Amino acid sequence: MKNRLLIILISTALFTTVSLAQSPHASFGFRAGVNFQNINGNNINGDKTDYDLKTGFNVGANAEIPVAVGGYYIQPGVLFSTKGARLNSNDSKIALSYIEVPVNFVYKPMLGDGRLLLGFGPYVAFAVNGKLKSPTGDRDITFKNTITESDPLTDIYLKRFDAGANLLAGYELSSKLSLQLNAQLGLVEINPKNERNPNDKTSFKNTGFGLSVGYRL
Repeated sequence: MKNRLLIILISTALFTTVSLAQSPHASFGFRAGVNFQNINGNNINGDKTDYDLKTGFNVGANAEIPVAVGGYYIQPGVLFSTKGARLNSNDSKIALSYIEVPVNFVYKPMLGDGRLLLGFGPYVAFAVNGKLKSPTGDRDITFKNTITESDPLTDIYLKRFDAGANLLAGYELSSKLSLQLNAQLGLVEINPKNERNPNDKTSFKNTGFGLSVGYRL
């Protein structure tokens, strides 16, 4: 039910983004960049994870709708974003791909010939692919909200749903080209509930930052 709701939300956000961009008071833009992502939290025993940053990318589009005089905007968008983490053993990594829907509140005061970019807001995301990659081969990640007694012990499980908060800062030139630094904090656990082990203390959340380039039409 949650997955269906998220698909509807993503589709609605995409339709709304395109529709709003056609308004005379809104603009439409594209953005792409590099991600540096990690998975933070606790492992099955409750110990802190010690994973390393994984490099990925994001690409997508957004609308920008003025909401008040003085350079205040709402910026909904749709992104394809890769996340995950690099593990500490055997040069393995968790590679996750998401369709992500951010809705940022952006302040754009004039600064020189361009505009300063400052913003924050929530995001929701839906995983479309996941793998554990290692030198011995790749293994698909199984997406489930709950691990039951009947599920294979050898599979790797995560949730599809992710949500959290964005922070952004950057600069937009008078040519409408912009450079932006993004930070992201996952606020929901991406590990499923484990009914096989009631003592499982796993708690995984996506975190990361990145640098992106954008252009407004």
